[in-house]
Amino acid sequence: MRGARARGHEVVGLCAEGPLLDLPRAEGFRVIPVPMARSLNPVAQARCLRELHRVFRAERFDLVHAHMPISGLLARAAAKAAGVPKVAYTCHGFLFNQPGPAWRRGLALALERAAGRITDTYLTVSEEEAGDARRLGIHPGAVPVLNGRDPALFRPDAGARAAVRAELGAGEGACVVLAVSRLVRHKGYPELLRAMEEVPGAVLWVVGERLATDHGEDLEPWFARAEAAMPGRVRRLGYRHDVARVMAAADVFTLPSHFEGLPMSIIEAMLCGLPVVATDIRGSREMVAEGETGFLVPPATVGPLAAALGRLAGDAGMRARMGAAGRERAAERFDEAKVVGRTLDLLGL
Repeated sequence: MRGARARGHEVVGLCAEGPLLDLPRAEGFRVIPVPMARSLNPVAQARCLRELHRVFRAERFDLVHAHMPISGLLARAAAKAAGVPKVAYTCHGFLFNQPGPAWRRGLALALERAAGRITDTYLTVSEEEAGDARRLGIHPGAVPVLNGRDPALFRPDAGARAAVRAELGAGEGACVVLAVSRLVRHKGYPELLRAMEEVPGAVLWVVGERLATDHGEDLEPWFARAEAAMPGRVRRLGYRHDVARVMAAADVFTLPSHFEGLPMSIIEAMLCGLPVVATDIRGSREMVAEGETGFLVPPATVGPLAAALGRLAGDAGMRARMGAAGRERAAERFDEAKVVGRTLDLLGL
């Protein structure tokens, strides 16, 4: 939105209402709230579709750029029906690539193909999923643009490191493993908590919350068990506005997810100079260079994750080398300004 406005365009955001909209509104962006729901409830989605169509007809936008699987499907359908001249979509991950019953994955693929036919510009954040889109007949011109973050914000910071470690009671010699994500099952927390028991020299910091709209297993019993088994070695920090400072204070970053698009948190960690232990899945394996900037381990397993974390926890020199290589790789491939510029060029803005 900032990049398009800087090029002289009027930019309007449409999404569900919420406190995080304070920032774009404070920057002068007009944001129109619509009743989006993280649900497959057809009544809720029909309500959202009707409201999107009404807004598109009233606003007469030149371009609608949609994101995410469900909201992206609805926005593209409403834009086409409202006669919007150009419809674009950025895929942040395909639902049919996620674990689930065959009927749901089949339905997701069919809907992606249908939506692809009314999409003029089709972008993905992952190179693998651009390939999936072309191979599976979703869109012949799918182009990967990747994700990006600001290297000036996410960077090694000795002052922040000292302050945050003092705040959270981590001695300079302690190895701090950091995880940043929503507290949901598919982020791999049960495996991570069990793995940390096998890395006695490390402390785990967890940044994030479970949203009211999140589904699936409650992780509280897993955290309660881990906190009892590892007294003082698991810190839940909740939602933080200073993630860059927390990352600068950590030693290792981990994201043992079962599926991802192209996770921002890994980019942020690499820019902060942290080695990364992630799972060998779409998205993450495009970011982490195995044995060079971190380690890739099989998803939903404990032993390999514990071994990778243990290697890094016991070798400060390795952490430093991999962290430096990761920052260099992230600055080259995942610089926010480069990604935004490439995206705007492809959108014709």
